[in-house]
Amino acid sequence: MIKVHGVCRIASDLELKHTTSNIPFVAFTVAVNKSYKDEGAYFHKVIAWRLLGENLVKYQKKGSQIYLEGSLTERTYETENGNRYITEIVADNIEYLSNKETDNNYPQTDEEIDETFKHGNPTNPPKILTKSQVREDKKQKVKEDADGFYETSKLLASEEDLPF
Repeated sequence: MIKVHGVCRIASDLELKHTTSNIPFVAFTVAVNKSYKDEGAYFHKVIAWRLLGENLVKYQKKGSQIYLEGSLTERTYETENGNRYITEIVADNIEYLSNKETDNNYPQTDEEIDETFKHGNPTNPPKILTKSQVREDKKQKVKEDADGFYETSKLLASEEDLPF
């Protein structure tokens, strides 16, 4: 069994369905960003059964960000053209990283989702630093830490207060 987990966005509308034996489930698609150098996203099919699926439909919507844990599975079904194979994730746990009511600034349409994954999140763009900026940032942090430590140590204790 292959376990998968990660942060993703719901990329399809959520609709609760029931099996012939009346077991609730929701089948949906999630989008996962490709690496920072690539544009676009990977799309994966997911199935959430029973209460997990019911709550997902109740509290989340297309475009919502979630943390997904599950198992990668493969199933087959017959068609007129022969057997078809589907690889999908069966959800074991879903944590909500955004809220259905407060998620208005996230993409809702297919075009908005495609643009978001193509260019990153426009409301919170990543900070990109050059190597020299990273080195300078590290030097500054060391200097600040060292200055803060010495100032604090002078205030908190003197050599006479040390037990050795």
